[in-house]
Amino acid sequence: MIKRCLFPAAGYGTRFLPATKAMPKEMLPVMAKPLIQYGVEEAVEAGMNIMAIITGRGKRAIEDHFDVSFELEHQIYGTPKEYLLQEIRALINQCTFTYTRQIEMKGLGDAIYKGRVLIGDEPFAVLLADDLCTNEDGDGILSQMVRVFNKYRCSIVAVQEVPMDQVHKYGVVAGKEIDEGLYMIDNMVEKPKADEAPSNLAIIGRYILTPDIFELIEQTEPGKGGEIQITDALMAQAKKGMVIAYKFKGKRFDCGSIDGFVEATNYFYEQSKKQNTKKTEKKSQ
Repeated sequence: MIKRCLFPAAGYGTRFLPATKAMPKEMLPVMAKPLIQYGVEEAVEAGMNIMAIITGRGKRAIEDHFDVSFELEHQIYGTPKEYLLQEIRALINQCTFTYTRQIEMKGLGDAIYKGRVLIGDEPFAVLLADDLCTNEDGDGILSQMVRVFNKYRCSIVAVQEVPMDQVHKYGVVAGKEIDEGLYMIDNMVEKPKADEAPSNLAIIGRYILTPDIFELIEQTEPGKGGEIQITDALMAQAKKGMVIAYKFKGKRFDCGSIDGFVEATNYFYEQSKKQNTKKTEKKSQ
């Protein structure tokens, strides 16, 4: 079983300035829960209990969030507000949280490589917290991907179809469909122009990677802006073996953008209202 999930969380979150000047973007709340907590809950649902978080300067709030706050707990102990900490307490008790820092912003590939010391020599998941995903009709995205990994035993990337005028924002893949929603990747391009994109299948912030990815990242030359792209390492891996793209079931919100963040907030608010209505109806029956 895959037990470790890596969270690259060292970015500056410049699209949310000035809010992210002193607060990590991963701690931005959708409803009353920070983005990274949604991610950890998704990883736990998929059977993972070791969370490896790549942080940077100004990110201490993430570590504090996944720790006990004795003063706060003392203040609300025995009050009607105590239940509000139940979810985060459960995560703290279930999981081990480990941290290391990415000193310079050198791309997602570099951030993942920095996690090697926390991951070791075993398959692992990668979750980008600002891609908030949900599946109201079944298992979360990582749970779906774990099932694919258990069958094929290779690296998996989650993909979704995007409009062609949006492909320049993503890593884009193409390949032969080997099963419904599963593609054996034979081409992968980072942020292509629309007329150069091999398809409209865009990688979103969910990966399952085999440990040989670390050596491939080591061999990857920096690209534009001096960044090491994980897509380059994955393409090298695809040439040596299998890398599968999985068209997941569920919704994904790009909470790295203002529009996506507002859309996610509205969606989760409406879902919360529906749940509260159901609870009220049950009590009245």
